[in-house]
Amino acid sequence: MTAPIDYKQLTAHLPEPVFVPLPGYQRHSEPEMLARAEAFYAEMNRRRSTRHFSRQPVARRLIELAMLTAGTAPSGAHRQPWRFVAIDDAGLKAQLRAAAEAEEQKTYSGRMPEEWRAALHPLGTDHVKAHMTDAPWVVVLFAEKYGLNADGSQRKNYYVDESVNIAAGLFIAAIQTMGLVTLTHTPNPMAFLRDLLGRGSNERAVLLMPVGYPAADARVPNLARLPAQAFIQWNAPARP
Repeated sequence: MTAPIDYKQLTAHLPEPVFVPLPGYQRHSEPEMLARAEAFYAEMNRRRSTRHFSRQPVARRLIELAMLTAGTAPSGAHRQPWRFVAIDDAGLKAQLRAAAEAEEQKTYSGRMPEEWRAALHPLGTDHVKAHMTDAPWVVVLFAEKYGLNADGSQRKNYYVDESVNIAAGLFIAAIQTMGLVTLTHTPNPMAFLRDLLGRGSNERAVLLMPVGYPAADARVPNLARLPAQAFIQWNAPARP
């Protein structure tokens, strides 16, 4: 039998972890907890992805707060491998749109298998991405595949995809909560985003998200969310 690993011995050369009291925790009564949970669910249940944006400006501080909220996400070994680029420059947004449409045209006309095309049909999407220039902001989320030390050597990041996905969810929730709308756009392939935005080779674009107010005539597909019983399970099923 293999002897158990002595993790304390393996980490004996490292400094002791530093802990502080849990900051800012406030316990609520059960009725208040329920009210807060119901209100948050109701707000998030109103969330829809729209491709129709108003050109009305949005304060930079609102976008900053959404990114700061995303930055509160948990991450593997606390590496925090998310990187956000917020763009309101009209010229740069036009460049991004042109590059995205060029790639999407190739995808819709040739790369996309029939099954995928059929799945997207109810959404009414195509290669035209007017939302990228209509929305006052475009936020691009990158995943840092590995970190770089001061001497240029690589530092491993852990659970990168999981960590970045949680940050994306918090960003979307923050945008919805403040009364704005966004769309999760994943042009394929996405390498052009790193080149246009001057990001490092250790980063990979994950999402492109236009952010703003919905247009006065904004529309969304007539879709329904899964009922609870389709995606929620309580404990393990009873054994026969």
